[in-house]
Amino acid sequence: MESRPQESNLKETKKLLPPPSGAACSPHHPPLKSPAFLPCCQLLTVVCFLLVPLRFFLYARNLSSPRLLLPRPDNPSRLPPPPSANTITDSCSSGLIFVYDLPTAFNADVLAACDELNPWQSLCVALSNGGFGPPAGELAGVVPANLLPYWYCTDQFSLELIFHRRILAHRCRTVDPSAAAAFYIPFYAGLSVGKHLWSGDAASRDRDSALLLRWIKEQSPWKRSNGSDHFITLGRISWDFHRSGNDGWGGSFLNMAGMEKVTRLIIERNPSDNKDVGVPYPTGFHPRTAAEVRQWQRFVLNRNRSTLFGFAGAPRPQVKDDFRDFLFKECKRAGKGKCRSLDWWKVRRQNRSAAAMRLFLDSAFCLQPKGDSYTRRSMFDCMLVGAVPVVFWRRSAYGQYEWYLPGSGEEREGEWSVFIDSREVKNGTVSVKEVLEGIGEKRARKMRERVVEMIPRLLYAAAEEGLGEGMQDAFDVAVKGVLQRFRGQ
Repeated sequence: MESRPQESNLKETKKLLPPPSGAACSPHHPPLKSPAFLPCCQLLTVVCFLLVPLRFFLYARNLSSPRLLLPRPDNPSRLPPPPSANTITDSCSSGLIFVYDLPTAFNADVLAACDELNPWQSLCVALSNGGFGPPAGELAGVVPANLLPYWYCTDQFSLELIFHRRILAHRCRTVDPSAAAAFYIPFYAGLSVGKHLWSGDAASRDRDSALLLRWIKEQSPWKRSNGSDHFITLGRISWDFHRSGNDGWGGSFLNMAGMEKVTRLIIERNPSDNKDVGVPYPTGFHPRTAAEVRQWQRFVLNRNRSTLFGFAGAPRPQVKDDFRDFLFKECKRAGKGKCRSLDWWKVRRQNRSAAAMRLFLDSAFCLQPKGDSYTRRSMFDCMLVGAVPVVFWRRSAYGQYEWYLPGSGEEREGEWSVFIDSREVKNGTVSVKEVLEGIGEKRARKMRERVVEMIPRLLYAAAEEGLGEGMQDAFDVAVKGVLQRFRGQ
């Protein structure tokens, strides 16, 4: 088993990141912060400073008085109603789900402070539309015109919002905790800790998590099970919640007493923790119906792939022996007829989504090295458009998303992906081009068909009731897996 990445290296890598993209693919949206308001803001700063004691008093009171929080997009005055008796059918035979009505300090208030969630820019636009972000209008002419309304500039860390909206409307949701088999905790832990990741104040990264655990331990369902039938969605990678002691990267939420038995749906899991369940990163495609998914599958499956393999990424010359640099060189050696690369530093932020989409649509294979951690949203972006991923660390895919990707073993993994050891690429004993050329057109076609078949399970549908016609999206797979896990206990 591969060891945990060195914390110091992870911190250095994150320091080299450009400011997060937010709503980068929506160039026409007006800026949220205007210099014209600065004098007023200075006055408000003084007022806010004087109100700090009152704020903390109200915050503490809020912990004991849970309120309704996320309204439906089409009716801002109330939550979706619980399912009626006639909607709870045999499809809920694995059990019902109770969604905690948490104090708003743990979700709605976090989202309301979207201007403060990122040290570089506001996230209000990026987290709009229930976490989908703004429409991706720049994909016009790249995707079928009738499917363009279902493409968004979705932030890779927005999963907590997306999941919360869907589970509130789930057909197996109950408002009676005594009837529930599973209990969902809609805490926006990723957004909360993300606000403080780059600060030196470790206590600030843990404050909301500690208060959440204090609150939930007082609830009757928790007292009965100590959290063994509870689950939560975490919109950041596992290491962002695994700090030990007061020094180091991230918060310590997953190391806190009380989290040992809670199942976590997370975009990158800790392979040594069986309570972590890897779920797909949110991508930009959010269709409403199974018919729209099938149309997209036909579109990408029949696409003429003019390039053998493609790679999109940002080189990091400050990092010694940066593997991405090796892949850029591999691509250059392969030649334009075989490989195309996309250097993020050389592409305008507003055009990145369209550029990446064109690259992956035209490529039979897409290279997927490690990102800022072992996994990378780009792997799901490329699979969504029917390109076969090429991974260089086993932990980047295999064993990460076991509920979504075909099982372990080289034969099953080879159905939908290619593994090339990064060390062999670095020392020159293996050529990426030669490995991929050796697969052959017939086998590559079968691999593409397998990837395209998996597409529904890798996306998050826009419709609250799901895609319909028995087609499961990533949310459906997660909920089904959780209920089966708890039933098995």
